[in-house]
Amino acid sequence: MKIETQSFTDKLVENLRNLTKATIITPTDQDYNIQRKVYNAMIDKQPGAIVICTNTTEVQTAINFARENNVLLAIRGGGHNGGGLGLCDDGMVIDLSGLKSITINTENNTVKVGGGCIWNEVDNATHEYGLAIPSGMVSSTGVGGLTLGGGVGYLSRKYGLTIDNLLEAEMILADGSIVITNKDQHPDLFWAIRGGGGNFGVVTEFTFQAHKQKMVYGGPTLWPIEQTEEIMGWFDGFIKTAPDDINGFIATMVIPESPFPEHLHNKKFCAIVWCYTGAMDQMEETFTPILDKKPLFAHTGEMPYPALQAMFDGLFPTGMQWYWRADFFNSLTPEISAQHLKFGSKIPTPLSQMHLYPISGAASRVGATDTPWAYRDAEYCGVYVGVDPDPKNADKITNWCKDYYNALHPYSAGGAYSNFMMDEGQERIKASYKRNYERLTKIKYLYDPNNFFRVNQNIAPKA
Repeated sequence: MKIETQSFTDKLVENLRNLTKATIITPTDQDYNIQRKVYNAMIDKQPGAIVICTNTTEVQTAINFARENNVLLAIRGGGHNGGGLGLCDDGMVIDLSGLKSITINTENNTVKVGGGCIWNEVDNATHEYGLAIPSGMVSSTGVGGLTLGGGVGYLSRKYGLTIDNLLEAEMILADGSIVITNKDQHPDLFWAIRGGGGNFGVVTEFTFQAHKQKMVYGGPTLWPIEQTEEIMGWFDGFIKTAPDDINGFIATMVIPESPFPEHLHNKKFCAIVWCYTGAMDQMEETFTPILDKKPLFAHTGEMPYPALQAMFDGLFPTGMQWYWRADFFNSLTPEISAQHLKFGSKIPTPLSQMHLYPISGAASRVGATDTPWAYRDAEYCGVYVGVDPDPKNADKITNWCKDYYNALHPYSAGGAYSNFMMDEGQERIKASYKRNYERLTKIKYLYDPNNFFRVNQNIAPKA
């Protein structure tokens, strides 16, 4: 169903300014082109107004204004979404970057986090108390987008997905009302936001369960790309019987010129990036079978958890060209490994790569319908990312990703992790929620019957 909206006019902007103290950026402002940028430089959307909020009241006012004036609305947290879903053309963007509160309760190890926080801000704050919250693999990601989509990361095998550690959320709904949702209050809404994305409202504050985890042991191990099939086969057997304390993701990648040794530069490798959360006196025993595979290069060691989380941030600053494709896999068969060798051997640009994240340990022990995140029984969450700073290479990295996806999708479980998806159509969204999609459409109808929040991986409301 197509919903007619109106574009921002000077009069609308004037009316909005009279209603709120939030900073409002429009196309006539000098810093408009800076403010409308997001992490993926392929995204070039031009909103009519960007409303930078610093508190819940400002967010509520902006939501009410957009609804009452029939203005298309997008919500931007960290701006990290691959498909640029934190922006829209002509309409309003609510920018949550001013909601930066972090409150840590050391009596029960819970953490309240403002909806505009970035994970590195949270990691550094909790680390002071020897705590960590499971998140992703890059610390520049926004808390909101990653959490609402699921949250696969270094700590997933030990402590579960980010959504498995979400205890409560303060939200503003489509009608402008503010609610607290948890397992006892609005439990249907609480179920829906743990993987259902930004379809149900704007989260202004998250409450997480943190865990005692100050230090980890981790880092990358590298093998020549020609050993991809061998290493993937070995890892598949290793991780299935490994204790929850050890996690690692497989990558095919090109080693950049910094910070790695010169003899590795610009060569293709099959890599595994490790994270060990257990006792350090057992680390050597745990890593013995890994080192027995004789990696060409190993850069592992004990480090603060935030250091591992931020290890690759410097390689991927804001403003790169990005294209994403993703799939879940129920196994890592020789046919699948052969395709990874094929496409890993022809990576198009130095920063483009493939990752396979295990969905096992604690992450797999949550029921497939306990949250919307439906692929608890998948063995791996895979993603192919084409990355390059030069817009001239946009087609090159896009075509590599699409070809990679087309070659492997026939072997996949059917859907993808929503945080790794571009704008890929409704059938792809349905496949990614499987049996949970119908329940999500009904909850969407209860809380957003007119599909007001639709700039997202959209779940259409259904009575």
